[in-house]
Amino acid sequence: MATLNADLHCHSVVSDGTLEPEVLAARAAANGVELWALTDHDEIGGQRRAAEAAHAHGMQYLTGTEISVTFAHETVHIVGLGFDAEDPQMHRGLQQTRGGRGNRALDIAAGLAQAGIPNAYEGALKFVGNPDLISRTHFARHLVESGVCKDTGDVFRRFLTEGKPGYVPHRWASLKDAVRWITDAGGLAVIAHPARYRFTANEEYALFTEFKAHGGRGVEVVTGSHTAAEATKYAATAREFDLAASRGSDFHSPDESHTDLGRLPPLPGELTPVWELLADRIL
Repeated sequence: MATLNADLHCHSVVSDGTLEPEVLAARAAANGVELWALTDHDEIGGQRRAAEAAHAHGMQYLTGTEISVTFAHETVHIVGLGFDAEDPQMHRGLQQTRGGRGNRALDIAAGLAQAGIPNAYEGALKFVGNPDLISRTHFARHLVESGVCKDTGDVFRRFLTEGKPGYVPHRWASLKDAVRWITDAGGLAVIAHPARYRFTANEEYALFTEFKAHGGRGVEVVTGSHTAAEATKYAATAREFDLAASRGSDFHSPDESHTDLGRLPPLPGELTPVWELLADRIL
């Protein structure tokens, strides 16, 4: 089970990916994925399509989402796996979390306009599959297409991170609420790509401590944005906090993602894979 080719973190057009759930499923299967989860941002509208497509390609499936959380003034992502996708509390919580994106997008566009980039909101909308989930990534794609920046990384560095013209903070769900929505719906909560957060050592320790206290049970150890050294570091963190280990590419697009579906290294040894704790939730 530890060597299972599981990819439990990716995005479709339902949030900020560029591929339909069915196309993602076909790509995952072609790359040897055996257990798959679609984890769109603050949205579970693609779950039925993803599960049906996974089964059509011979893959096992776990329900998934990635919930945006504010912790210590930083946006943290909590992946939920194996929950009941029809759970009403989960639906209400995610709807509430999505609700602030529209006004935030208008504020981002206003900031970009002041920097000499007009009509960014309209440009970003062309890349949005779900208007409720318009995000910085959609603005980034517009700025690349219009020739303002060479790639999406360049956009974020110049315009969409703290201190830049298009940066607009947003207060998301609380860590407690996100973990509760997932666990009350029968799922398992996972801290996504922990190396990406700009925390001090004390802040990171507080994140893991509070996450565990609220019922969180997993951490992404191997993910598309982690180096080998970071995977080793968070394997040790998983052992320290007695957390299961997850594995996911965080794939968004063939043109933007550095790691393809199913192309990750295996989990380090002596860790409990999250899918072992979710064996009865696998579809």
